[in-house]
Amino acid sequence: MDPTRRDVLKAGAGLAAVGGLAGCLDVVGLGDDEIEGDGYAAFFALHDWAEEVGGDQMSFENPVGTGRMGHGWSPDADLTPDVASTDIFFYLDTEEFSWAQDLAENLERDYDDIQVVNLLDGLEPFLIPFDYDGSDRMPEPDHGHDYAVEDLALEEWDIWDLRSQDQLGYWHGGHWHGGLPEVLVDGSVPVGIVLRDNQERVVPLGEDERYRVDARAVGGDEDAVEIEVDENIVEFTGRELGQTEIVFEFYDEDELIYDTTDEVTTIEVVEEIEDDGEFHDPHTWVDPGIVPEMVDGIADELADLDPDNEETYRENAAAYNERVDQVHQQFEETINEAELDVAIFAAHDSFQYVERRYDFSLETPVGISPDAQASRDDIIGLVEIIEEEGIDTILYDPFESSSPGDDLPQMVDSILEESSAEYAEPLTPAEGTIQEWEDNDWGWVEQMEEINIPSLEQALNPGTA
Repeated sequence: MDPTRRDVLKAGAGLAAVGGLAGCLDVVGLGDDEIEGDGYAAFFALHDWAEEVGGDQMSFENPVGTGRMGHGWSPDADLTPDVASTDIFFYLDTEEFSWAQDLAENLERDYDDIQVVNLLDGLEPFLIPFDYDGSDRMPEPDHGHDYAVEDLALEEWDIWDLRSQDQLGYWHGGHWHGGLPEVLVDGSVPVGIVLRDNQERVVPLGEDERYRVDARAVGGDEDAVEIEVDENIVEFTGRELGQTEIVFEFYDEDELIYDTTDEVTTIEVVEEIEDDGEFHDPHTWVDPGIVPEMVDGIADELADLDPDNEETYRENAAAYNERVDQVHQQFEETINEAELDVAIFAAHDSFQYVERRYDFSLETPVGISPDAQASRDDIIGLVEIIEEEGIDTILYDPFESSSPGDDLPQMVDSILEESSAEYAEPLTPAEGTIQEWEDNDWGWVEQMEEINIPSLEQALNPGTA
């Protein structure tokens, strides 16, 4: 990288400014201060990941100050030339960060040399739609039963996209209704198979079970996809562009008992998956199952920007994603071993992805919009759940307090006064940091391990505080 490019850009960048940026809480900019980073990231989580992947090779600035979130925030005009004087800008193209959308638009229009990266690109299959009600989830196998072959509903079974927990379609009477999704080159799609018996019980599938499912390429561009099967999950990995015909098979031990050769389905490997144009919940950065996709996206972009250090960026991303997987395992263990499967979160609903992944519920007074206001009826509804479930701990977003890290949000005080709940614990969406966490050098992983997991453990297990 040219070490003088930032100085050249900054000298000629004075005419550009961010016009009409949304948000009204804060105005901040670096002004005449020296830009120390090689790039910018729009808020805490993205900044933390970029720093981890960049390692000793690249460093990043976070324009959002300590104690603030990235939404409801507005930079001053100096931020555009400051960001343009670096090499890369990571952001999320969503209305929750409308200031970053506007900044990205200005950068792409007025500056040729900066790489502008929307980390939601390619995540479309993972995204939760705005009207998601939390009910969709592939059913779990019913173990502990003997399933006779003649009782299996082999003529009617379902396929699910496990990235989004959407039912893709089903096989019925020798025909497909729906089908397999597109898969990116070097990307993968895990597809869940749900086979039931005549009592509507979900049949366990796998090498250690009596029955198993398999899939194979039978036509078209057979080398376009690689197929791996683990229990009831068939994973398709894109290897090269093309369209492949797929047959599914069911086995009783080693005996083939059913297949779909009468009507093959196809899966297509593509370079890009088009956005469906719908509004989605943007809070992907909270989900340990999606974070590795975003971290790998950062590594891809840094490798493209600085190919001499590609191996370092990919190694850093892989090492960090191992830590993210440990967070995933802790979440899974905490939820699976909890007494309750519901907790109260006195904030906007920023954890839908976590709820969907680990199959539990955080009851909130409002939806996913951070600007929504809770009504009196909303509060009463939460109090009723507290009394019904025996909940003694209220979870809250520390950034929805007037003084994050010091005071409780007013809503939490109201709920504690009107219910039998006694405690309140923070649950951070990792959109920002407070001074104490910054002093402890806590990044995304530490916010999850030191704050969120202990808070969830207490909230889901009354009497443990």
